[in-house]
Amino acid sequence: MSLGGVGRMALRGYRPIFALHLPHMQRINPHFTRQMSTAMQSVASRLRSSGLLLTQGLIGGKWTNAYDGKTLEVHNPATGEIIAEVACMGRKETDDAISSAYDAYYSWSKLTAAERSKRLRKWYDLLMAHQEELGQLITLEQGKPLKEAMGEVSYAASFVEFFAEEAKRVYGDIIPPTLPDRRIFVLKQPVGVVGAITPWNFPLAMITRKVGPALACGCTVVIKPSELTPLTALAAAELALQAGIPPGAVNVVMGNAPDIGDALLASPQVRKITFTGSTAVGKKLMAGAAGTVKKVSLELGGNAPCIVFDDADLDVAVKGTLAAKFRNSGQTCVCANRVLVQEGIYDKFADAFSKAVQNLKVGDGFGEGAVQGPLINEAAVNKVETFLQDAVSKGAKVLLGGKRHSLGMTFYEPTVISDVNCEMLLSREEIFGPVAPLLRFKTEEEAIRMANDTNAGLAAYIFTNNVQRTWRVSEALEYGLVGVNEGLVSTEVAPFGGVKQSGLGREGSKYGMDEYLETKYICMGDMN
Repeated sequence: MSLGGVGRMALRGYRPIFALHLPHMQRINPHFTRQMSTAMQSVASRLRSSGLLLTQGLIGGKWTNAYDGKTLEVHNPATGEIIAEVACMGRKETDDAISSAYDAYYSWSKLTAAERSKRLRKWYDLLMAHQEELGQLITLEQGKPLKEAMGEVSYAASFVEFFAEEAKRVYGDIIPPTLPDRRIFVLKQPVGVVGAITPWNFPLAMITRKVGPALACGCTVVIKPSELTPLTALAAAELALQAGIPPGAVNVVMGNAPDIGDALLASPQVRKITFTGSTAVGKKLMAGAAGTVKKVSLELGGNAPCIVFDDADLDVAVKGTLAAKFRNSGQTCVCANRVLVQEGIYDKFADAFSKAVQNLKVGDGFGEGAVQGPLINEAAVNKVETFLQDAVSKGAKVLLGGKRHSLGMTFYEPTVISDVNCEMLLSREEIFGPVAPLLRFKTEEEAIRMANDTNAGLAAYIFTNNVQRTWRVSEALEYGLVGVNEGLVSTEVAPFGGVKQSGLGREGSKYGMDEYLETKYICMGDMN
């Protein structure tokens, strides 16, 4: 396939359907629906013209339909409309994608690090050149506000740029030998074919955070994006091809998640699994990978505490907690899941925080000024409602929100709930929605105990002006990331990952390269 035929390629296999697909419980204002339908068609038309609205899988550099012709509907969560039908693939397609990645590995891994770096840099340039289109695609299929989606594109591209540079810095070692006629060398080599399974909440960034270092090290990849948001992954893969990443080095299969996952786990040609998603699925992948003893890196669920001490700057604490809680409508693994507030500042914080939350504008991601989009689907709303009902039944009080938004569909009002205790579901499990539970504590020791009382250990946040407390609490928290007086901590230059049941390994930074490398020891004798 010629890389120049982008326009023709965009039309091949594309099946646009602008029908409404609204369950009865999700009916919304007809005028709102007509407006969004017109807007969506306009955006989709522009994306088709750009060559970035694709619906086929990518296997060995060729855009491919499912072998049995099955398709999968991709919906706009803000309106319920069907954006497109994409290939619904399974085990056979995945096996072929693995074979393509395996064949491509030998040539890709033998390129110099400098050459791989150049192609990754070109991919970065293309991602940024198409920032607007990719942002629109994310908003269309995931629902987050366009400004936030554009920010995700920049964040996603930063991983490709960073790892393009790190590709040239995979160093080995020379170790002093124990015998005079020996020489000991240490080499770092790519692990091989990687199966990358990514979630729907960051449909671009979670791909580049895995694929960037994998390609930089010399690995090849089979990507399995979420069936809810495959369009962004396909667009990213097309831009990778345009950047000169060779056919087979990046493959994309989507559709039947169990079949695809089983194929990746069963194949001895796949040497590593990297996954971002729920802890339950992560455990299944970890168990499945044992059969062929694959390397595994897992970024799983969280239950992030956000601790506000009496000595915190109130404005800084409100601003930081707002960012940590309501980014992506609360649908991130590092969202503040529990807001622990010391009793001396509790009432002031609850009042100021509620006023700030009240100002958050909810709306379609393409709407002017919207900062909160819809939840991803009806199941997500049902989960939020269940957690709230449990809390209220046990004595919690809703200070703000607490119900579906008048826009209908899966829009939910930003919510603040007080008098939450550690026995409520809100405290025990990840909410993944726009609900901020406020818990009261008395002492620093109690806050640390409450924060650590969970199987999760991904992110935590503290707000205090006491430097000594900053160090004490940061070191005592059993979490992989700690934000101090800051609610947004993710960056390509720092290691991202959790402890306990929040996962294994790290992504981003120089440490993220190690996940895709094997260490080889070479002993040379008779050197005198």
